[in-house]
Amino acid sequence: MRVLIVGATGLLGKEVVRLLSPEHQVISASRNGPDLSVDLTDKPSIVSMFQQVGTVDAVICVAGAAKFAPLESLTDDDFAFSLANKLMGQVNLVRCSVGHVTQGGSLTLTSGILSLHPVTGSAVVGIVNAGVEAFVRSAALELKGKARVNVVSPGWVSETLAAMGQAYSAGIPAAVVAQAYKRSLVEDITGQVIPVKKS
Repeated sequence: MRVLIVGATGLLGKEVVRLLSPEHQVISASRNGPDLSVDLTDKPSIVSMFQQVGTVDAVICVAGAAKFAPLESLTDDDFAFSLANKLMGQVNLVRCSVGHVTQGGSLTLTSGILSLHPVTGSAVVGIVNAGVEAFVRSAALELKGKARVNVVSPGWVSETLAAMGQAYSAGIPAAVVAQAYKRSLVEDITGQVIPVKKS
């Protein structure tokens, strides 16, 4: 399959590329990547990316940012940035994929554990993650027969925790998280929130 991976140069993106490359033709896209460039906050940039890539069998998005900060310190701009980036960026990725994904192709987005298990500082991230999951459930109904749409909900990633000075063992390694994206790609499922749990 021709698989477009948005966010291919990030921590999870690199692992997804590594996992899928032996069996699929992987096309990498990212904000500052060496292959295709895309800015999720800019819809024309997404349109341009699809025009360059042509037709693909699947799109996997492991990109998108949201502000993590205490509620009392969050500004209107923090909310606007997060909603435009990780939420509407992924929504527009699906909207713009119509006509560029083969019949019955696969679209996979990314949410996160904070939609269900909030912590201090996760107000905006929780909104965004829950919004992505709600969108996927609805989009799967409307795209039935045209494309499958799922979302992977990673827990805390081990490498991210380690970079924050916390215990690597408290998270899930990025290579394990990548397996959930492969599941969304190859299994005949749609409208699903795919959790990533410690084995």
